[in-house]
Amino acid sequence: MAEVFIYIAAAIVGVALLLALYRFVKGPSDADRVVAFDVLTIISISAIVLAAFVEGRGIYLDVALVYALLSFLGVIAVARYLERGF
Repeated sequence: MAEVFIYIAAAIVGVALLLALYRFVKGPSDADRVVAFDVLTIISISAIVLAAFVEGRGIYLDVALVYALLSFLGVIAVARYLERGF
């Protein structure tokens, strides 16, 4: 029964990935692209967590945590650049 929920979650993550990728490519402004990039990183983090659950490997959760921290810092840097430059 748990496998069914994992497949459903993976399908939802896949659809969300496609929608965010569309917004990233077609975003009318740079701010939209930054937000879409942040959403893409969150989606990829959720995919890593799903992979950790499926594989039963806790080290993937550490990878997801580090990726989330780096993504946060990257988005803050880009937002600061768009607001007023470095």
